[in-house]
Amino acid sequence: MVRVALTGGIATGKTTVMRLLQARQVPTIDADVLAREVVAPGTPGLGTLIERFGRDVLAPDGALDRRALAAVVFADPHARRDLERIVHPAVYAAITRWLHDLPPETPLAVADIPLLFETGREGDFDRVVVVACSPDEQVRRVMARDSVTDAEARARMAAQWPVDHKVARADHVIWTTGSFEETQRAVDQLVLQLSRT
Repeated sequence: MVRVALTGGIATGKTTVMRLLQARQVPTIDADVLAREVVAPGTPGLGTLIERFGRDVLAPDGALDRRALAAVVFADPHARRDLERIVHPAVYAAITRWLHDLPPETPLAVADIPLLFETGREGDFDRVVVVACSPDEQVRRVMARDSVTDAEARARMAAQWPVDHKVARADHVIWTTGSFEETQRAVDQLVLQLSRT
């Protein structure tokens, strides 16, 4: 089985690429979904977050208030590193279990990991695919998607490696600046290429 990590910057089109892979019957897992699961109410992860950040990061129902936490960690690099130290090990453990549990004849499996390079875990995978678009397009997409200002969008982007740094370290790159059909063709090519590896 070829173990693939899919990564890229915020709002570069990773979700679209993941959906296209799923439509082509490629097994996928999403680190962002896992990151939510490991801090769900009643988990040790949420308990550790409360210890570090206080009860201000909780919603009235006792779940994590993601906006409140984001406001803290995007403004403070130390807080962001603390959050990562709490969440990332649990997420990678879940991905490892998932890969291990897939049928051995599975030709290709893809884990969507936005902070792959930032966490230094690219060596855990056989191939790294970076989804990319221009920084200006990223800002536009983040502003539209998250209803934030230009400055807030840029602060979120600054919390990750620049896309061109990720592109330089990728085994494969899918550019999403063009049409949806172009992205579809790029994904088809990728699946064909990786399935032959």
